[in-house]
Amino acid sequence: MTTPALPQAKDTSKLDDVLLAMDVVDTLRHREQLVLSELDAGAREAALLIRLKEIYAAQGIDVPEQILKEGVKALEERRFQYEPPTPSLAVTLAKIYIARSRWMMPVILAVIAAVSLGAAWHLGVAVPEQQRAEAARIELAETLPSEIRRLHEAITTIALEDAAQLKADALKAEGERAIAAGDVKTARAARDDLALLQGDVSAAYEVRVVYGPGEARSGVFRIPEDVPGGRNYYLIVEAVDATGALVEVPVTSEEDRRSARVTRWGQRVSETVFQTVADDKGDDQIIQNSVIGRKSPGYLSPEYSVDTPGGAILEW
Repeated sequence: MTTPALPQAKDTSKLDDVLLAMDVVDTLRHREQLVLSELDAGAREAALLIRLKEIYAAQGIDVPEQILKEGVKALEERRFQYEPPTPSLAVTLAKIYIARSRWMMPVILAVIAAVSLGAAWHLGVAVPEQQRAEAARIELAETLPSEIRRLHEAITTIALEDAAQLKADALKAEGERAIAAGDVKTARAARDDLALLQGDVSAAYEVRVVYGPGEARSGVFRIPEDVPGGRNYYLIVEAVDATGALVEVPVTSEEDRRSARVTRWGQRVSETVFQTVADDKGDDQIIQNSVIGRKSPGYLSPEYSVDTPGGAILEW
């Protein structure tokens, strides 16, 4: 009958030796002053070994001399001592990588926020600004010069008085100076004023005194500050074209020099004309001769059929 083989015991002698050597190193490390005094004083290894035996004997531990020698040697070789790595870029990067759980998410969120803000600024500010700049460049190089030239030529074609032509020439020169200076705002204003001037010169309308239901008055008078006791007489009039539509016209008040484009204003007339219109309206509330002026194409101002010293008011 065959006896089953017993499992062989694991040889732990080598492991025990290593552990003892490590203990020796640990003892030496905790007795650093002993090591320093012995080594610095030039003591031999044998003396150090004797001292180590005494230490372990005091603890009731019997450590073989070979193990003590291994421990001393390991200490000198710093075999069981942790040596921090020398600072370097690789070490720094490794530490950063190890700590990634702490900094990665905040960094990712910060990057996302920065990218979002950058995209918003680019799309909301930079791109529109570039588009406006490009549009202004095209306006100054092409659109505005062409429009100013076209409007000036149109006014020149229909103008029948020097005042209209001189005003058109002045606006054209102003626009061209602004274009040369890169001043798109002033160039646009000159273009717009030329467009208004073209409309004013081209317009045809009648100047009619207002009357009828809902009209509180057809005329007023003012006492001028510079002529105490005197009176200035005004008829309230409208500009009406051939279709009956009201026309906006430029009017400057002689009271405060304020200018505006209006369809109704107070036109100054002589006292005789004022009284004649008042008598005409007084009998039946109808003004038979309500048209007091006509504006023809080619001119800036109406030609009046009644006596008027000029001047107008915007409020009454």
